[in-house]
Amino acid sequence: MAIEITDSNFDEMILKSDKPVVLDFWAEWCGPCRMVGPIVEELAEDYKGKAIIGKVDVDSNPNISLKYGIRNIPTILFIKNGEIADKQVGAVPKNVLASKLDAIL
Repeated sequence: MAIEITDSNFDEMILKSDKPVVLDFWAEWCGPCRMVGPIVEELAEDYKGKAIIGKVDVDSNPNISLKYGIRNIPTILFIKNGEIADKQVGAVPKNVLASKLDAIL
């Protein structure tokens, strides 16, 4: 299951992680976000123990969204060693996200 990332747990869960991180920026009202949500949950199961898979509700956590300049959702960031390694904006199939994650493992 994907981890809920908030403004308060972001530094501990993401920036201090020794594993690659996938962050899904989403909102309840966003149709494409609801399409990507189940895919992100599948990735969380597929990469359990290998990567941190998190979801950021942009409405509840504006600081993280502001920090990364998130203007469109869904936006998925791939973070390695605290730095953005790759980015995907918009809904895409699971294999696209998996290949981006595989590239930073």
